[in-house]
Amino acid sequence: MTPPAEAKAFEKRASLPRSTVSQTISTPPVRGVTEAPHPGGLPSRSRTDSPRLARSSKAPVERHLVSAGPVPRWKRTLDLLCILISLPITLPTMAIVAAWIKIVSRGPALFRQERIGRNGKHFVLYKFRSMKLNADTSRHSRHFRHLVSSDSPMVKLDLLCDSRLLPGGCFLRAAGLDELPQLLNVLRGEMSLVGPRPCLPEEYHFFTPRQRERFEVLPGLTGIWQVHGKGVSTFSEMNAMDTLYVRRSSARLDLGIMLRTPFALLRQMKEAFLQSIGHGPATAFESSERAALTGINSPPTG
Repeated sequence: MTPPAEAKAFEKRASLPRSTVSQTISTPPVRGVTEAPHPGGLPSRSRTDSPRLARSSKAPVERHLVSAGPVPRWKRTLDLLCILISLPITLPTMAIVAAWIKIVSRGPALFRQERIGRNGKHFVLYKFRSMKLNADTSRHSRHFRHLVSSDSPMVKLDLLCDSRLLPGGCFLRAAGLDELPQLLNVLRGEMSLVGPRPCLPEEYHFFTPRQRERFEVLPGLTGIWQVHGKGVSTFSEMNAMDTLYVRRSSARLDLGIMLRTPFALLRQMKEAFLQSIGHGPATAFESSERAALTGINSPPTG
């Protein structure tokens, strides 16, 4: 089954009541929730890759139904065990990435960014800096707003030859190496290895009340959307996949997503490489996306 077809399937499953959702998810994705996305206005600036902590929005994040009970014990145990086993690889890799960033760019190797986690709680997310200092962050806002309002495939700026990236920054992102510091967030209990990606406070308003079911679990470094629909699924399809994960969360599902993640990263690196040499796939979405990024015919910010 192709990724778009899988996303369609997730959408159909996620639109079903919880009691009728199938007991297993052995096949790849299914497409998102059938409800339409709910675009809202984003501030003109969004701290997408700033070395400093993004300031909180003045308006508090709207609350949704809070998930009852603590994080499942099996999930916490699995996270800590996997981190412990991977330390001989992750620690040297993180040291190499930090050294590279310091060589090719002035400024800190790490940056902090405010995100929305489980039950709408704010937390500080850690990443390796992959963009130049003082890069224009409003571009991300326009990009995300366009993707949601047009319900276009969620193609990241990395694959659009983003000029704000550091030398090697595209590879860091495509390989997921910029996310390694989030292992600290996992150790602190703010994230899990598997779960929906945490959104920015400004992006929270794009999610409908039904789509906010994704916030009932801990956000993750990887997830069902990352391995089944990243780059080919729309905003509503992405939320359908995350909703299905919330409903079917289990140790078996988490392990399956972890095992698929390396293959998803290899595919992502291949796409980034092809795009960098001008052989990336051309789509009808590309022209309208570039227009949105440059401010031409972009949706209003109100």
